[in-house]
Amino acid sequence: MTQPILVGISACLLGEQVRYDGGHKRDRYITETLGEYFSFMPVCPEVGCGLPIPREAMRLEGDPVAPRLVTRRTGIDLTKQMLAFCAAKVDELEQAGLCGFIFKKDSPSSGLFRVKVYNNGQAQKNGSGLFAAAMVRRFPLLPMEEEGRLNDPEIRENFIERIFSYRRWKDFLAAAPSVGRLVAFHTAHKLLMMAHSPAVYREMGTLVGHAAELPLTDLLCRYEALFMKGIAFHATVKKNTNVLQHIMGYFKRQLSADEKVELLEVIGRYHDQLLPLIVPMTLLSHYINKYDQQYLKGQVYLNPHPSQLMLRNRV
Repeated sequence: MTQPILVGISACLLGEQVRYDGGHKRDRYITETLGEYFSFMPVCPEVGCGLPIPREAMRLEGDPVAPRLVTRRTGIDLTKQMLAFCAAKVDELEQAGLCGFIFKKDSPSSGLFRVKVYNNGQAQKNGSGLFAAAMVRRFPLLPMEEEGRLNDPEIRENFIERIFSYRRWKDFLAAAPSVGRLVAFHTAHKLLMMAHSPAVYREMGTLVGHAAELPLTDLLCRYEALFMKGIAFHATVKKNTNVLQHIMGYFKRQLSADEKVELLEVIGRYHDQLLPLIVPMTLLSHYINKYDQQYLKGQVYLNPHPSQLMLRNRV
């Protein structure tokens, strides 16, 4: 990956003073840690649609499926103005090459989940911000998340892994894709997909097995949908353990009895959540390099994202 990975983001999370009160919500994990690997494209729908800074606070009202955007104090309906911006912005972003988007939680324009929608003065957390909803409709496969949910280690790991996976797929599409190269891509992602969704991986395998029966464009479109669907399932301790044991199977003849016992013990301790995933992965990587296991060296599962992010270091 030679170019930075482009990720859209709510502008306030980068420290831009665009909020209704003239403030910001800079997130240091995003700017300082993820900023090492991602190039951010900031979007503030409120400012983008022509509202001033500062401005009256807004909220969603009415039907959660199609809510109205209304100013809190004066009750001015800004829905049409915001929707016009959303329609133009998603058209613009379609050409940008985004590999993900990070939204500001609870925002009536950018909140992705559980945004308050008011009816008769009563609020229920069952809506999405107007811009976030427009993004989901236009880009259903694009990895999207809220900054608040990135505090959850499992959600954070899955989201970042989806972004890097989507970038690998986009790089694949940009480099003269063919059925043969799709088979190679599919093979390289086998263990990663097995850690996320063995069932979806089997669907992907069936699709690739019938590749000759489909136009290439249709094949790639259907494969992309399955690939991103599968990666969206969280990798669990149980599924990772199965993958680790599968990798170990490649060294049955090379490892000594003591080495097998040690490796099984380390995998078992990971399974019992006494060790982080990085520990058995480091030991297995040692054997992969020692015995020059070419098939495993080509598996994305070994390095699906930069080790510096330490996503596999938690217990």
